[in-house]
Amino acid sequence: MSNVFSKNLRYLRNKKDMDQDELAKLLGRKSSSSISEWEKGTYTPKSGVLSDIAKIFNVNLEDLMNEDLTKETSNIKNITKITPIPILGKVSCGDPIDAEENIKGYTYELPDTLPVGEFICLETVGDSMHPTIPEGSNVIIRKQPDVESGEIAAVLLNGDLEATLKRVKKQKNNIVLIPDNSDHDPIIVNEEYPAKIIGKAVKFTQNL
Repeated sequence: MSNVFSKNLRYLRNKKDMDQDELAKLLGRKSSSSISEWEKGTYTPKSGVLSDIAKIFNVNLEDLMNEDLTKETSNIKNITKITPIPILGKVSCGDPIDAEENIKGYTYELPDTLPVGEFICLETVGDSMHPTIPEGSNVIIRKQPDVESGEIAAVLLNGDLEATLKRVKKQKNNIVLIPDNSDHDPIIVNEEYPAKIIGKAVKFTQNL
């Protein structure tokens, strides 16, 4: 393992005044034991984890592995605060939407690319919002209990077990959840089929 990486990791973590438990949480780990082993130089995390670490500290991955960043040279690429946003998996019954057991990982955004608020991320499954939001996108949701008619919202259905993205259409006392893909049917919200708005979709990203 590269001793440069372990030295850089400890340096960058301390520079951001972040303890090992905080970093472990950002990486979706239940304990900080791996962080401690990395900083001791015992072993190297997998490539995907290395990429996540580079994103958290906003440094070039190659520099993280090979350059001594403690020398405070131009090797450090404008380290700024990164906003970690939890990516939700299946929602557990009775739990808050962003409860730990619902989180399958994190995505990271620069604060100046987001509006003010608290955020979660949903991975789209299916093509009901195509072409507005392609299948397989990561959609950033600003948590809020209501949206304007015509806006795209993340909505809980099926007894708060299923999170879906739909365009909210308000008609008098009724709410209809409308897919942008005409191949899918709209959902009428009523007492027999209730829904709860989680928040408003503000942006989406796709992996190449």
